[in-house]
Amino acid sequence: MRGTELLLQRLVEIGQSLERTGGALLLLGVGSVGVETARLDQYSDLDFFVIVKPGEKSRYLDRLDWLEDTFPLAYAFKNSDAGCKILFEDGIFGEYAIFEERDLTNAAYPEGRIVWRDPAYENLAIAKSSVPIPSLKADSLDFPLNEALTNLYVGLGRYARGERLSAARFIQGYAIDRILSVLHLLEPEVDYYPDPFGNERRLEKRFPRFAEIVGDMMQGYDRIPVSALCILAFLEEAYPVNPRMCEEIRRLAGQCGTARDSAGK
Repeated sequence: MRGTELLLQRLVEIGQSLERTGGALLLLGVGSVGVETARLDQYSDLDFFVIVKPGEKSRYLDRLDWLEDTFPLAYAFKNSDAGCKILFEDGIFGEYAIFEERDLTNAAYPEGRIVWRDPAYENLAIAKSSVPIPSLKADSLDFPLNEALTNLYVGLGRYARGERLSAARFIQGYAIDRILSVLHLLEPEVDYYPDPFGNERRLEKRFPRFAEIVGDMMQGYDRIPVSALCILAFLEEAYPVNPRMCEEIRRLAGQCGTARDSAGK
């Protein structure tokens, strides 16, 4: 059985195990094993929600026999109050959460695909949240790109005083995140499964032009000032950024480059 087929089959088997165990109401596949199976590939994870009867959540969180009944587990890590990350012995990696129906009343979550349900359970609308997921996309360039500009300035200051890890996060992390939030305003977006929880997901297919240059903006821990200058050049082309701030950023980047070269001698 191919990897993708094995993932889907494992999910079916988990549903069968839930039925045998009792106390569960609904199994939802989410992500690439949910309503987006068209993007399922050999690197996909097994992501799912289980809706249980009132009082059954602890049983499903604390005892993993319902998973072991489908295939032996090699690893399990409770990563939240509601869920766990797992690895089956055959290499299938998964992440799941256990909910009672009331837990989802005011929650925003991705639409799921019903894989199994108790025949007596009729609230099928729960597969799709009634609460909108807050958008990570901005509707104006002003705030995100000015924030990115100040991220460069602050990050280079951190770099200059020797705080390179903090600098890397400000420049190659926070500033890039701000740009990602407005990419749809700067480049036509290819409609390829956008993720409401992460603008970076499937970026290479959604924004192919930006994907060709983003590597220059993230050159790594040892080339932070160069990365900052590449980001600055992008900002200047995309938006009328403040010339005085640009001047200061270039001045700081030059100082950081000089300090780095001196340290390497």
